[in-house]
Amino acid sequence: MKTNTPAPSYKGFRFPPEIISHAVWLYFRFSLSFRDVEELLEQHGIVVSYETVRQWCLKFGQTYANELRRRRPKTGGTWHMDEVYLKINGKPHYLWRAVDQDGNVLDILVQSRRNKQAAKKFFRKLLKGVQYVPRVIITDTLKSYGAAKREILPGVEHRQHKGLNNRAENSHQPTRLREKKMRRFKSAKHAQRFLSAFGPIAGHFQPRRHRFPAGEYRALLQGRFQQWHEVTRVKQVV
Repeated sequence: MKTNTPAPSYKGFRFPPEIISHAVWLYFRFSLSFRDVEELLEQHGIVVSYETVRQWCLKFGQTYANELRRRRPKTGGTWHMDEVYLKINGKPHYLWRAVDQDGNVLDILVQSRRNKQAAKKFFRKLLKGVQYVPRVIITDTLKSYGAAKREILPGVEHRQHKGLNNRAENSHQPTRLREKKMRRFKSAKHAQRFLSAFGPIAGHFQPRRHRFPAGEYRALLQGRFQQWHEVTRVKQVV
């Protein structure tokens, strides 16, 4: 994403940025509830209510996520796309997700349908965010992808086979874990808001560990933390 994002403003908050950013990191990085974060902070002598933690995550989560997305290197030219069923307030919804060949989440969109119009809407949102056209897209056999692709990405190669799309399907697993922890999403807006911040923040701290020797992995993770400090405008975490 190339658009500039405003620096986080902590003006008017009683707690320092170090504590606020650490609470947001805990919530989005690990499968924790607001009450869990409250308890972890209390262990360090920081007395704050879970409702305050919730407000911090609402206020700063998307800001941090946008800046992390803006700073990441250009993602790959092969896009894997998939949609997964979500039940929200007893009604069916679908989480549309695109990842590149390295597993980086490109974008997500929660919609109530999985037809051609829904696929076109997701394609447009995805292209607006990444600002480049892929070389190949890989999807399952849902016909909506092919119909939307012919209008939105007519010159892009399209491989459509369920067995080719495991990378996108596997990327849904962290979402399922959080959905269970949160006892389902409360609304489509709630799911969209949470997952838009959750993907970039959690993914930033989850480089594919099996691909690196231990020393290289630790150095990479230290670099990720340094970038997090720059994004949150703090010098150190709690």
